[in-house]
Amino acid sequence: MGYKIPIYQPSLDGNEKKYVNECLDSTWISSRGEFIPRFENEFGKFIGVKHATTVCNGTVALHLALITLGIGPGDEVIVPSFTYIASVGNICHAGATPVFVDSLEDTWQLDPKDVRRKITSKTKAIMAVHLYGHPCEMDELVKIAKENDIFIIEDCAEAFGSTYKGKNVGTFGDLSTFSFYGNKTITTGEGGMIVTNDETLYDRAYHLKMHGLAKYREYWHDTLGFNYRMTNICAAIGLAQLEKADEKIAKKIQLAEWYNEALKGLPVKPHAEHVNVFHSYWMYSILTGSPDERESLKDFMKTAGIETRPTFYPVHTMPMFSQKYQKLPVAEYLGWHGINLPSWPDLKREQVQFIADTIAKYYSTKG
Repeated sequence: MGYKIPIYQPSLDGNEKKYVNECLDSTWISSRGEFIPRFENEFGKFIGVKHATTVCNGTVALHLALITLGIGPGDEVIVPSFTYIASVGNICHAGATPVFVDSLEDTWQLDPKDVRRKITSKTKAIMAVHLYGHPCEMDELVKIAKENDIFIIEDCAEAFGSTYKGKNVGTFGDLSTFSFYGNKTITTGEGGMIVTNDETLYDRAYHLKMHGLAKYREYWHDTLGFNYRMTNICAAIGLAQLEKADEKIAKKIQLAEWYNEALKGLPVKPHAEHVNVFHSYWMYSILTGSPDERESLKDFMKTAGIETRPTFYPVHTMPMFSQKYQKLPVAEYLGWHGINLPSWPDLKREQVQFIADTIAKYYSTKG
């Protein structure tokens, strides 16, 4: 159905058309051209890292990070179960084993205490997924990683612009990844980025994403790599988006404030910002009272023309992982009770109020 209010739509009100037309005029439309290094350099400056390299989407960014760190068969990677499937799938595609941990009830992020419990002699990395824009507890995760001599990969696909104790997410990991899919705070349509402060890891990631092409010998490949390159057109869109990033993030915060005010007094629990962090609210999310209530509320909102999404189902409950029974109660609660509400930056206050009024109407019909 056509929704009055979709869950997301990109904001393309900057130099996107101008820069794309420059690509077309130059004929540099593939994986070479001036916009790729410009986007990488400006993104690195914005985040506060030394090195950034573009890739064709956020999923391959995660795979490339794992391969760059030498993670493969026999290795374990700790990952939250309450996450999007790409976080887990890439661990498997690298040949490693995902080890699921539970989430914290208040922040919805991976639980450091459960991380400690799950570390073994095979653990090679912790994947810290900053879910829905709220940062993980990075001080504790960094401490655990150092104590056990393991890597941290930050999955920042949903957290561009979020900060932990004043530092941007993506600056804590050995390697960190971003997604620029069409529903992200800044978008390239499809696209991603790997960032790091480690020059050796940067060189290795770049080498692998470029088919393993030797640095000093034309068309000579000294390892088997991948074609994970971003196009110049995508980078042009990304640069235009980045120029307005502060404005887009500010709109997200305003949107969250409108939701907080409009939903006050209703029997739903928003995904709140906690101390020492800046929550960029990629998606504004709420918890309902029960799984059945979640489904009936979603249906009620759909009838009103409002598109919603369920929060992510815990990956450990999915068919390919459920043979090994595990109980992760917080992840399961969040997965069965949560709803993502429309969260695009240009959503108007009256639209937020209509969404809140629809939720209020639903609960009024329930007595």
